[in-house]
Amino acid sequence: MMNLYSGTTCPFSHRCRIVLYEKGMDFQVIDVDLFNKPEDIAVINPYNRVPVLVERDLILYEPNIINEYIDERFPHPQLMPADPVMRARARQLLVTMEREIFSHIEILEKNQKTADKSRQHIREQLTAMAPVFAKQKHMLGEDFSMLDVAIAPLLWRLDHYGVELSKTAAPLMKYAERIFSRQGFIDALTPSEKAMRK
Repeated sequence: MMNLYSGTTCPFSHRCRIVLYEKGMDFQVIDVDLFNKPEDIAVINPYNRVPVLVERDLILYEPNIINEYIDERFPHPQLMPADPVMRARARQLLVTMEREIFSHIEILEKNQKTADKSRQHIREQLTAMAPVFAKQKHMLGEDFSMLDVAIAPLLWRLDHYGVELSKTAAPLMKYAERIFSRQGFIDALTPSEKAMRK
């Protein structure tokens, strides 16, 4: 059985939980208190961070690697595009999102001095992305994919992070509501995450 060591409020752990629930697999989530991590996290992940996936002798960390492994091992429903060109584009977009948006999440959580700058940057990036959702249902078109999984935890936490979007981002927020209504997303929420949103 797969064990996922998961932070109860960690957006990156949240991504992995969404994938596991979307796949409807047999797995166990082991909740980790991010402020009082058990010592074995540092033993299984040299960076002493969550999420960490353990399956027999395999230990994986980094959410995108964990999620791609799960997607390849349990291909239904497929979350990465089947076409190699589209899959490469999806990976490229994931890396861009990591650098342009998600890198600012850690700053919001750790460094209050630069938090306003990070909020502004996230606001600008998301607002620029919004028009895409006036034309298509999900990030890669009609089908729910790994890119939707990646951005969903951030969109869920916008209020929590103090990121307010303008009316021009309305298509993005409609898209977010569609994602939040998916059973896999709902099942993946921890009680602490449910409390983040009014």
